[in-house]
Amino acid sequence: MISYALVGTNDIAKASAFYDALMPELGAQRLFVNSIGAVYYGLGFDKPFFGVTPPYDGNPACVGNGTMISLTARDKAQVDSFYAKALSLGGTDEGAPGPRGPEESNVYAAYFRDLDGNKLAIFKMGA
Repeated sequence: MISYALVGTNDIAKASAFYDALMPELGAQRLFVNSIGAVYYGLGFDKPFFGVTPPYDGNPACVGNGTMISLTARDKAQVDSFYAKALSLGGTDEGAPGPRGPEESNVYAAYFRDLDGNKLAIFKMGA
């Protein structure tokens, strides 16, 4: 089970402003900021959470080739609104909301990149 996921940034002020505006779409809030300025978001400390951080090693952040973090939506409408909000905040399209995979999987998802180019997905699985 995943306890948290992080993406890197080279501009923590810009990235945290993006996620401060985006994460409330999922009901998530800023949980804390650590000693190097990493900002963490979630539904509470007893649930998996998400963070954006300058790299701990001091080298520039870069996107992972093949790396993607997926966030869970409560329904298809939330997939649509979260994706639209990400794009309105300057994120870029990587796949508009719609059904994915075989019909029987009943997956509805959208894909975007944040301001640093990190790839994220928002999805709803099931009815």
